[in-house]
Amino acid sequence: MTSVQEMGADWANKWPAPAKLNLMLRITGRRPDGYHLLQTVFQIIDLCDWITFHRVDDGRVFLKCPIPGVPEQDDLTVRAANLLKQYTGCASGVCIEVEKNLPMGGGLGGGSSDAATTLVVLNHLWNLGLSVEKLMELGLQLGADVPIFVYGYTAWGEGVGENLVPISIPEQWVVAIKPDCHVNTKQIFLAEELTRDSKAIKMQDFIAGDRRNDCLPVVSKLYSSIGLAMDALSRYAEARLTGTGACVFAQFDSEKSAREAYFALEKDKWTVYLAKGLSKSPLYEKLEQGSV
Repeated sequence: MTSVQEMGADWANKWPAPAKLNLMLRITGRRPDGYHLLQTVFQIIDLCDWITFHRVDDGRVFLKCPIPGVPEQDDLTVRAANLLKQYTGCASGVCIEVEKNLPMGGGLGGGSSDAATTLVVLNHLWNLGLSVEKLMELGLQLGADVPIFVYGYTAWGEGVGENLVPISIPEQWVVAIKPDCHVNTKQIFLAEELTRDSKAIKMQDFIAGDRRNDCLPVVSKLYSSIGLAMDALSRYAEARLTGTGACVFAQFDSEKSAREAYFALEKDKWTVYLAKGLSKSPLYEKLEQGSV
């Protein structure tokens, strides 16, 4: 029987796996392998899943609480840990405990962020010494959104979203609504009517206000509840879709105005989140603080 051990303060910590927003999303082409070429702006927000890693004595990787109906080996955190072991030859094991707060299928990157936190933290706990660049490369094998969470900073993204450079934008307050639907990302990217030839823009174009999302027309057509959520949020600020959705969001200059919108939407029975935009991931803030 596997024995779970707590060895050192870091093994007892909860580690953040933050959400992200796509503040803009343009589809500029398509690769021969079918992947779409994108331009996007990623911003980390302070809404988080929390992950605890428990050391085990026999080298196994498993979940403390498997998701019903989901094979454990398909979970992105388990896949991330096993990928690290395979790449480095590490013999250590881990029991992964996930406190899930980010909505499934919401476009906030929850599963990808969980995988990224697993890569970054186990690289630390197992003393593997891999660079952020190598962890991003490994993360891309797990999903196109994993590299931004490993990177950990607000970024301009190109390629399939893995070519990242820093961009400086305000840390505004955010209100997001999760409509009562689960968007099938593959379905959106396979849709015939999806725009795939947007003209590439530059960072200054985004900063000047070019923030469209090429997925919005297709997503709104297929999921009526997203349109209703956009309308509800638009009463308080400009509503936008993050990624392929389902979440829609708006940015606010003050905490007061964001909270007013949040409580009004909550009163109207929407599933709504209040968050703060960040320039730097709380995961790296925690690592740099010595995990206290």
